[in-house]
Amino acid sequence: MTFTAREREAMRLICDTFAPGNADGVPSASEAGSVDVALEVAAANPRVIEVRQLKMLLRMWDTRAMALALTGRSQRFSRLDQAGRERFLLAMSDSPSAQRRALFAALKSAALLPYYMVAGPGAWDPMGYPGPFGRRDDAPAPTLRTLRATTDADLTCDVVVVGSGAGGGTAAGVLASSGLDVVVLEAGDHHDERFFDGGEETGFLNLYALAPQATAEGQISLLAGRGLGGGTVVNYTTSFRTPDRVRQEWADLGTKQFVTEEYDAALDAVCTRLGVNTDHDAAAPRDALLERGARALGWDCRAMPRNVIGCDQDVECGRCGMGCRLGAKQSTAKTWLEDAAAAGARIYTGVTARRVTRAGGRATGVEAVSAEGRRVTVHARAVVASAGAIQTPALLHRSGLTNPNVGRHLRLHPATALWGLMEERVDPWVGSMQSRYSDALTDLDGKGYGVLFETGPLTPAFGSGFVNWRGGAEFQRRMAELSHSLGVAVLLRDRDSVGTVQTKRDGHPVVRYRLSPHDSEHLVQGLLGGARIAEAAGATRISTTHHRTVSYEPGKRGSLSTFEADVRAAGTDPARMVLAALHIMGSARMGDSPITSATDPDGQTWDLPGLYVADASCFPTSSGVNPMISIESIAYMNATRLAARLA
Repeated sequence: MTFTAREREAMRLICDTFAPGNADGVPSASEAGSVDVALEVAAANPRVIEVRQLKMLLRMWDTRAMALALTGRSQRFSRLDQAGRERFLLAMSDSPSAQRRALFAALKSAALLPYYMVAGPGAWDPMGYPGPFGRRDDAPAPTLRTLRATTDADLTCDVVVVGSGAGGGTAAGVLASSGLDVVVLEAGDHHDERFFDGGEETGFLNLYALAPQATAEGQISLLAGRGLGGGTVVNYTTSFRTPDRVRQEWADLGTKQFVTEEYDAALDAVCTRLGVNTDHDAAAPRDALLERGARALGWDCRAMPRNVIGCDQDVECGRCGMGCRLGAKQSTAKTWLEDAAAAGARIYTGVTARRVTRAGGRATGVEAVSAEGRRVTVHARAVVASAGAIQTPALLHRSGLTNPNVGRHLRLHPATALWGLMEERVDPWVGSMQSRYSDALTDLDGKGYGVLFETGPLTPAFGSGFVNWRGGAEFQRRMAELSHSLGVAVLLRDRDSVGTVQTKRDGHPVVRYRLSPHDSEHLVQGLLGGARIAEAAGATRISTTHHRTVSYEPGKRGSLSTFEADVRAAGTDPARMVLAALHIMGSARMGDSPITSATDPDGQTWDLPGLYVADASCFPTSSGVNPMISIESIAYMNATRLAARLA
C-alpha cells in the first residue's frame, strides 16, 4: 500500500518533530532518510485495516479539526514552530485520555525506532555507538536446506507442523527423528550467518514480527520473532528450566505430567540438545553493575544459564538480538530443525497457514498460501500448531474452533527498564546478552508471583523505546547518555489473566491486555527494587520509562521515598509508561477439562482431534522466567506422545 504526498508530508512533520537534529551534525529524521523507513514498516503491517487507519490519520493530521480533537487547540501542526509542535505532541502524551496517550506512544515508536536504525554516525557518535558490523566475508555455507513453494503444491505427510520456533522446531525434530514423515510450514524467511550484519535495520525488519506491535489499548508493546527458528534466532540465550513452583501450579491446573519424571526427561533432553551451560558467563559491564548493586543489598545474583557454544561474550554477543553472526546461539535452526531435515523432513519457508482442514471429525491437514501467492495444501494424519501465542489462537479461530478458552487466558511478562546513570561507561550494546540475574523479589505474595531482575543488550533503536521523550533536544541528550546508562530490566510475572487474542473478520489477531491492581503493585515494587539496585551500584540519577519524567538523584535531589511517591502518582495505566512483552503465553492453554482449557494434557485441542498445540500458547499460567526452555520441553513432551500415538 502506497502513501500519498500529503500523507508522506504529515509523517515527515511528525518524525522531524520527534527527531529534529541539531547544528552539531545530528541529522533530522528527514535528513537521515528514516521517514521512508517508517512508512515502509507501516505498509508491511498485514492488517490492511490498520494501514488504512494510519493513512486516514495522516491525511487529517495537519488540519484544525485534528488539532482541536487531540490538543484542544485548533492551530494546524505545520503552522507551529518546533517548540509548538513539541507542545502539541506532549499534550497527547500527558492527556487524561488513554487513547490519545496510546496514539502518542505509537507515533513516538514509529518515528524514533526507524530513526535510530538508519541515522548513521551523526546520531550514533554522541553515544559512542559504532554502528553495524556488516556481513561476514567468511560466513559458512548453510547446512540446513529449505524449500519455497513457487508453484501450487499438494503435499502428503504424517504430521504437518505450523511454525519453526521453540515449539515447532522442537516438535519437528522429535517427530521426524521418530520415523514420521514431517512437513514444516514457516511463514517467515530463512536467514543465517551470511545475512546477519549486527544492524538494527536488517535485524528488526527481517527477524521480528511487524504486527501486532502493541496491545489494542496501547499498554504493552509486543516483540516476537519471525522467520526460520522464530524467537530462538533473536532471543537472549537465557535458558531457565521451568521453576518447580510453577510446575506444581501447572499440575494443579490439570496437567499432572509437569511434576513427573516425564517432564524431567524432557527438560534434560532439551538442555542437552541446546548445550545449555553456565561456562559462558563473563559479565557484560551492565551485568557487572547489576551484580554489584544486588550484592551490596545482600541479594543473590547468579550466572545465567545460556544455550551457546563458542560465544565471544563481547562485542558480537551484544548484537545477538539481530542474529548471531558467529553461529554460537543454539537456535532451533541450529539444532532441532537440523535433526528434522536429517531425518527427511521437508521445511518450507514463506508459507502462511490459513486454516486447518477436517473430515470425519478429525484434523486432516492445512491449507496455506506462499509468499509468492501460491496455494499450498498439506494432507496429514495430524497437525501441530506452533505459530506462537498470538498466531496459534488466530489459526485455531480461522479453523472453526469454538472452545471459549481459545484466545483467552493470555499471559505476558510485562517488562520495563529502570535507568541508572553511571559515571563509568556501560556501553549496553557490548557483552553477553544476559549473564546475570537476581530473583530476590520473585515471590512478593507468597505464591510465586513477583519480578525478576535482568539486564539486556540495548542498541540505539531498541534503547530509544525505553527513554521518555519530553522534546527533541532533551531526547538527544538522553540518548547520548545511553553509553553511561545501566538499564535494570524488571520482568513481571502476571497473576491475573485479563488478556485475550481475538481474531477479526480479516483473519488477523488483535491482542487486548490490562494489568490488574495486583500485578500493577508488583510492577511498582519491581521499579523500587530496580532503583535500589541502581543506587547501590553507584547511579547518580535514577529514572523510569514513564512518559512524564519520574526520577531522583541519590544524595542530591529526592530519595527512594520521594521516588516511590512519584512512581505511584504517575501510575501504570495504559500508555503512562513503556511496557514491553517479549514472552507471550497461555492463549490456548492445556488442562484437564474443556471448560477451563483449550487443549487436553497431550496438547490436543478439545474441539478437533488430530490438532495439537506445541508452543507457549499451551502454558497454563505464565512461567515467571524466560520461557524458551519451557516451550521446547513442552513441545518435546507433546511430540513424543504424538509420535507414540501415530506409531
